[in-house]
Parts: sequence; structure tokens; C-alpha cells
Amino acid sequence: MAEPLILDPADSVAILTERGVAPAGHKIARRAIAAGEAVVKFGQIIGYATADIAPGEHVHSHNLAFGDHDRASRPGAGLAAAEAVLARHRGPALHFQGYHRAGGQVGTRNYIALVATVNCSATVIRMAAQELQAEGALAPYPNVDGVVAFAHGTGCGMADSGPGFRALQRVLTGHAGHPNVGAALFVGLGCEVMQIARMKQELGAAARFHGLTIQDNGGTRATIEAIKARIRQLLPEVNTARRATAPVSALRIGLQCGGSDGFSGITANPALGVASDMLAAQGASVVLSETPEIHGAERLLIERAARPEIAEKLLERLRWWEGYTAMNGASLDNNPSPGNKAGGLTTILEKSLGAVAKAGGTPLNAVLDYAEPITAPGLSFMDTPGYDPVSATGQIAGGAQLIVFTTGRGSAFGSKPAPTIKLATNDALFRAMRDDMDLNCGDVLSGVPLEEKGREIVDLILRTASGEATRSEALGLGDNEFLPWQIGAVV
Repeated sequence: MAEPLILDPADSVAILTERGVAPAGHKIARRAIAAGEAVVKFGQIIGYATADIAPGEHVHSHNLAFGDHDRASRPGAGLAAAEAVLARHRGPALHFQGYHRAGGQVGTRNYIALVATVNCSATVIRMAAQELQAEGALAPYPNVDGVVAFAHGTGCGMADSGPGFRALQRVLTGHAGHPNVGAALFVGLGCEVMQIARMKQELGAAARFHGLTIQDNGGTRATIEAIKARIRQLLPEVNTARRATAPVSALRIGLQCGGSDGFSGITANPALGVASDMLAAQGASVVLSETPEIHGAERLLIERAARPEIAEKLLERLRWWEGYTAMNGASLDNNPSPGNKAGGLTTILEKSLGAVAKAGGTPLNAVLDYAEPITAPGLSFMDTPGYDPVSATGQIAGGAQLIVFTTGRGSAFGSKPAPTIKLATNDALFRAMRDDMDLNCGDVLSGVPLEEKGREIVDLILRTASGEATRSEALGLGDNEFLPWQIGAVV
């Protein structure tokens, strides 16, 4: 049997790399741990023993639980070290082949977007997109990646101002004006709160944006035909787009993880963290999200905040989440999920420490509201739920042209208009779900250095940005993962 993996000399647990007293990815005690004693992994406290634990014993939910822990942080205390990480990764300029848009944006794909302003127009945009595909309307236009329908379940029965309204408005305008979108058509019912005129005002009068309503067009069937006719008019112009060389600094990358396991914080997440550092050193933007899943590990970000107000905004968002979950009878400590636990994760502290590893070690330059435009180079944090479709929707609305998604249990996630690259945390998953996984990071356990794996991830990102299809794109995923975060009362 392979020796268990020790991540830090201070750790009181080791990680099984193959099945033993527990499945691979789970923890065993390195020494005797007394009831009430802190359990340490990654050199950090991940919880407290609820019973005496003998050396070699399985450490998991039956004898380890979340508990009060020191969350004190010193904003900016790690900034100098973070800047040194950035300097260490600077190297020759990297490039990709992208679609250059007016205003300086660069896309990695070339879609036509149908954007519903309200749930009432969800059906017509879906049917129009399906019928255009069935009729072969896109066949003569090889430079158009598709017509994608962004349908959702809100847009009315909501306040016409406030956080919920602003978040949905940012999502809809962010997708319509996305660099991976060559032209967009807003479709509404006509009487909803989320009016097309307000959408177009946000975006300006650029020719890429169009709009119509069901009420003005004479009903459902007439609107479907009107949408199809408008798309047929747009296709020749959108098809004229051609790829050209662009600097990596034009990229904005959303960092995601889902179906995490005990290897996530050891292989794929830190490897993606190295890739994030390499991209940040080139001036690209990398965006960590999922606020509930940094709970307990936030100090690792706060201590490398570039300015005090950035640290304070992150702390404010965490306080908001604590109140929000309490108001709804839940707790941030309820995480991890059943699948996470089956994969070896026990507490939110353990999960969060692994999740933050995706962000690498460079300075934190911005904290963004949900779906807020991503403008700062280097590392940003976007406030989102931990639910992957909602989180990724916010990142894409902010301008992310690619999503990189690590998984240990397996995921069938995809996204449009920004494609998703999926990284497997272990060899077994990579073999089992080969059609879904773009890259295996499980070989880090076999000795592949994290730096080497990070360079491999960057190379894959550049190839994907230049047009190489991801596994999720080949499978046709991404039409059902558009899910805006609904904040506030339904009235």
C-alpha cells in the first residue's frame, strides 16, 4: 500500500492516496488526537476532534467537527510576499487568437445571444434557437459558434431598484455585451419590470444590440418568426469576424470548483493556482468566487489585499452572508455537501482552504459585486453563491471569456458563451469520465510538479481561447447552466 500523503510537517492527519481503512482522499491520524483537540491539515486547523482518535484511525465526520476558530487577519500583511510571487512568474509575453471587438474587448467565441428580459419570453427565445438549428440556418456561417438562448425565471414580480434588480440587470447586459457575443437580441413580453429600453440604455446604442417584445409583435408564434428573421439578417455580419493575435492581458478567467474531494486542495486547485499566478503576471484577470466556500479561509485573501478597502469589502460580504444564511435558517458551516464528504472532505474549513488554492498567491486587487464588470488585472474576488451555475453566470456576466472548473467527484457542467475547461483532481475520475474531463491533475500525486501542471493548464487555456473545443462544448453542454442569482423578495 502506498504511503499516506503528508501535506505539512505540522499536520496531525495524512491523506490516503489509495483505499485503506477508508477510501482514497480521506484522512487518517498521524498520531493520537485527544477529544477537543484541533485537527490540522495544510498546516491549518480544519476542525476539532469529537472523540479520542488513535494513530492510523480514519478521521472524518464521525469524529471531526467544525468549531470556533481564530479568524483574525492582518489586512495587507502578506502583500509583499504576494508581490514577490507575481514577480517570480513574469516571463515572455503570451498570446492567443481571439475576436477583436469595438471598445477593445477580445472574444474567445463568436455567438449570437438571445436574451430574455423576463420569464415570459423564455419560451420564445428557446424555440427560435431550436428552430434555427433544426432548419440549418447556421450551416452557411462557419465563423458563428451558435445562437444561444439566455432564458431565466424572473424579470418581473420584483422591485424596480435595489440589489436584486441591479444584479439581474448586470447579468443580462453582461451577457448581451459579452466579448464572446457578436450580436445580441433582447426579447421581452413588454410590460415587465426589466424593460428592454433600460437594458439598451446600459449598453449604449451600439449596432450589436437589438430588441423586440411579444406584445408588439402579435403574440408567441409571430414573435418566434420575428426573432428568426432578425437572426437571419444578423448572421452574415457576425460571420465576418476573424481571429487575430491578442495579448493574454485581454483574458478574464473565472475560477470554479464543484464536486470537490479530498484531492482537490492537493492537485487540481493548487495547480490552477499556479496557472492563475502565471496569467496574473501577464496582466490577465483571474476571478475567484463562491463566497460561502472561502468561509474560514478568508484571511489567506485578506492578508494579500492590495489596499485596506479591498480587505474590508471582502469582510463585509462575509458578514452579509452570515446574516443572510441565518435569516433563512441555515449556516455557512453546513457545507460541505454529501458528495464532498464521500470524497474525503469533512468541514467547511477544510473545503475552503482547498478552494482558495485556485487563486494562487498574487495580490488581491478587487472585490466585485455579483456580475460586476471585471476590470482589474490580476486576482479579483466576485461575491457569488457557492452553487456553480449561479456563480459561473455571474463571472461570465462580468466578462470572463473562459471558465476553468476543477472537480474530484465529477461534473457535467458546461457554459455559454464562455466555454468551461474541466480539470480532474484524480486519476480514477479522469478515467471514469474521460468524455467530460479536459485535463488530468491526478498525476500530481505521482510526482508531476505543480509548476509543470500549472504551465500545462495555461497552455490549455490559450489553446481553448484560440478556438480549440472543450469537452463540454463537444457534448453540447451550456444551454441550461445560465442561472442568475435571485436576490430579494418576490412581490
